[in-house]
Amino acid sequence: MSTQYRIEFSELQSGLASPVTRFGGQPSWLEMPQWPLSRQTGEPMRFICQVNIPEPLSAGVAPRMAYLFMTDGDEYVDGTWEPERGENAIVIQPAGGPLLVTTMAVPEGPTLYRMVSKPGAARLTPESCEFAASLTKAEEPDFVPEGTRRSSLSEAQSADYDRALSGNKIGGAPLFMQGDEFPPGGPWNLLLQLDSTAVPFSINFGDAGIGFGFISADGSQGRFLWQCA
Repeated sequence: MSTQYRIEFSELQSGLASPVTRFGGQPSWLEMPQWPLSRQTGEPMRFICQVNIPEPLSAGVAPRMAYLFMTDGDEYVDGTWEPERGENAIVIQPAGGPLLVTTMAVPEGPTLYRMVSKPGAARLTPESCEFAASLTKAEEPDFVPEGTRRSSLSEAQSADYDRALSGNKIGGAPLFMQGDEFPPGGPWNLLLQLDSTAVPFSINFGDAGIGFGFISADGSQGRFLWQCA
């Protein structure tokens, strides 16, 4: 069994400038700001969230924070789903390792949003938002490779496995949509799983996609990828 922390979102009406897990707003940097830039456009990526890394994943460094960014702007950019394409980034502080993208030492930038209806507007318009994360600790099965699941689990057991691993969470095991897909290198541990169909904000993981944030065994590196239906 492995430990996961189920995420429940609650909206924040004002910025929460503290090193806790939250989504949107602006990062609470533990060290000098490291705002990632899109490899294709050179523009700042959008800040998605910051995650207070649980002790089993932090390699003995506490507190340690992971900051997730992804390219998302007016110009369509391909490759945001790939862990080393340069269109997403996980920044680890403190004592994080080198990144695959260029960064700027600016504390603020584009942030999470939702689409809302506004008086006089013909279309939905983006509105910045910020959410606190309430975490509930739970146990779940360890990761079972796809081939092993097909050969050793009954239909009922497989359904139970999917239910246990599904949803928005920190830690635990990933529930992949399109086959097992870990970042190159490794080993990698799951840090964050985000289901785009079950969050109170807009995020582009394709068609009903799920995002997966990973952290290296020494806690210094992060990678992100997403899969969709």
